[in-house]
Amino acid sequence: MEQPSSPIQNNCSFSGIRPIMMDLPYPDIQVRAKNPSYAALLSADYCGSVSELSAITQYINNENRLSCVKCPLAKTLLGIAMAEMMHLQKLGELIVLLGGTISFVASLPNGKRQMWTPEFLSIPEQTNRMLRADIEAEQAAIKQYHMHINMIKDDCVNAVLARIIQDEEYHILILKHLLQEL
Repeated sequence: MEQPSSPIQNNCSFSGIRPIMMDLPYPDIQVRAKNPSYAALLSADYCGSVSELSAITQYINNENRLSCVKCPLAKTLLGIAMAEMMHLQKLGELIVLLGGTISFVASLPNGKRQMWTPEFLSIPEQTNRMLRADIEAEQAAIKQYHMHINMIKDDCVNAVLARIIQDEEYHILILKHLLQEL
């Protein structure tokens, strides 16, 4: 009688992984007044082509593909994804406080609306290209946050966006270091 084969498993343990972010507090999540225009701007940060939802999905995809072969790198990407999840949650709170609604549809500058799609992601096969794509996505997010800070005249909202930028800059430093270690 033939013995059943042993199951194949991933030996990379993800227990104890924490969000990778700056060790600084976040400002209170509050707004000066309801402002649907500001909520619409933040919808792009929430679920647009350059958004926290895109970042989370891209990092988790990369983490899944690397976990069986490059466990330490996969753990780092998961920690960064967890920080991006916190950003998504904070943006969602701001959108609601500003009078917007949470959906997977971003308001575009031309007045149109665009549903989130995985086509927004860059998911190359090679590890070095993955990390470069992640760096580029972080840089694009920082640029977009700065643009939104210049458009939003609410110091409470802008304080949260500025704090998120600090995490994104930290992620770039980590990703560049990881790229050098390959």
